[in-house]
Amino acid sequence: MTLIQRMTRDDVTPEIERPDPAKVLAGDPVHTTWNLEEVDGLYCGLWQSTPGKWKLTYAEWEYVYIHQGHSVLTDAAGHATHLRAGDSYIIRPGFEGTWEVIETTLKDYVIRT
Repeated sequence: MTLIQRMTRDDVTPEIERPDPAKVLAGDPVHTTWNLEEVDGLYCGLWQSTPGKWKLTYAEWEYVYIHQGHSVLTDAAGHATHLRAGDSYIIRPGFEGTWEVIETTLKDYVIRT
């Protein structure tokens, strides 16, 4: 194992899933995840979603960097944050609201549970 790894989807078998149907508010989003690291409660890799909107609650901490697309995170109070290519954000535990993918979105993620 090398101690440096490039964040790439090459040669990684993706996991493909959909959000819980009870949480989907619009569309039929398909999530594709290329998990590159999973150790001691730390996860990182790439995630992509097709358009749709679903409810979510964060119990974990997540850093995201948006490579492509357009998504909107809206908190429980109705405050919308637009995520577009080149943006990076931290999403802290306790965030509740919705994730809406307007244009298929690809992000890097680092999650700490």
